[in-house]
Amino acid sequence: MTAPLLSLTWTDHVTGHQGFLVVDRLVRGVASGGLRMRAGCTLEEVTGLARGMTMKEALHYDPEGRYIPLGGAKGGIDCDPQDPEAYGVLVRYLRAMRPYVESCWTTGEDLGLTQDLVDRAAAEAGLVSSIQAVYPLLDDEAAARRRLADAFAVEVDGIGLDELAGGCGVAESALTALDRAGVPYAGTRVALQGLGTMGGATARFLARAGLTVVAVADIKGTIANPAGLDVEALLAARDAHGTVDRAVLRPDDRELPGDAWLSADAEVLVPAAVSYAIDTADQQLVVARWVVEAANMPVLPEAEELLAARGVTVLPDVVVNSGTNAWWWWTLFGDIGADAGEALAHTRRALRALTGQVLDRAEADGTTPRAAAHALAADRLPVLAERFGWYR
Repeated sequence: MTAPLLSLTWTDHVTGHQGFLVVDRLVRGVASGGLRMRAGCTLEEVTGLARGMTMKEALHYDPEGRYIPLGGAKGGIDCDPQDPEAYGVLVRYLRAMRPYVESCWTTGEDLGLTQDLVDRAAAEAGLVSSIQAVYPLLDDEAAARRRLADAFAVEVDGIGLDELAGGCGVAESALTALDRAGVPYAGTRVALQGLGTMGGATARFLARAGLTVVAVADIKGTIANPAGLDVEALLAARDAHGTVDRAVLRPDDRELPGDAWLSADAEVLVPAAVSYAIDTADQQLVVARWVVEAANMPVLPEAEELLAARGVTVLPDVVVNSGTNAWWWWTLFGDIGADAGEALAHTRRALRALTGQVLDRAEADGTTPRAAAHALAADRLPVLAERFGWYR
């Protein structure tokens, strides 16, 4: 595995908090990848996430599309996002990273941050936009920026289209796996870790497809009901960090410890919160048939090997949650408009096709879906390099 193109560590002169930026690869001179903020974030973590972004971009390469994939990058800040000093740290980080955001790194919300917060901090740091490096690649910058702004203003039943696109992609990956296995949606149970941006939208789509959400974990613990939770009530009772107000729980809903979601009696397990959520010890608790990685890097490699040996299929993050990133670029480049129906239909088609390709490759090669996704990305990266070069 080659080293990233750029890797740097920043130290905040006010608080001492550290931040990181890793650019794994440039395509057309630009790399794409979100910015996360969490206590304990490391350079190693950000490096892995940046490599994952390179693969996500490559996996969505469609030579017929307007959106031509970029390179992969990632930013991270080692700070609790609920710390009173967190916003100041974010602004100073973006001010320090301004030369990269202006020239080659397009970024947006990730774990611990919302897009509104990133946009506000970027403006305070003197940036035109967190994605301004991509503007020179657009045919009509004004129209493209207007289209993306309009898309971000779209809501469906209280959830923004940007969140829905990511959750729709996760759900479609899971549903594709169920379809291939001949498992009916009705009666299939789901447990999720996280009811924030990705987990909340995923829970909605899976519930509306007919699956039964039996457990949801947030920072306060796990909420469970074997007969099924009222997903819409939980979504409506979330705060900005995805924490559910327990006052809305029904008499049959139970409050369990935070790790109870892992061992929930469910066919589908969706880690949709933090990285490294399932380690070698945790994997022993998993009884689900599928683990669907809505979060980035939630299953440690050693744990995934043990899960595979037990017949548990891990659908990898580089496929499952790639719809969020792709939706931004499909919209900005003009493959789709600022319309929920069009955006979600496009996401469904794309994620079903990609998940199917990965599962076909895994079956043909006798490997895991992650290895198959990496193989598909490895096939496509040289095509991108030949067409666009390594750096320009």
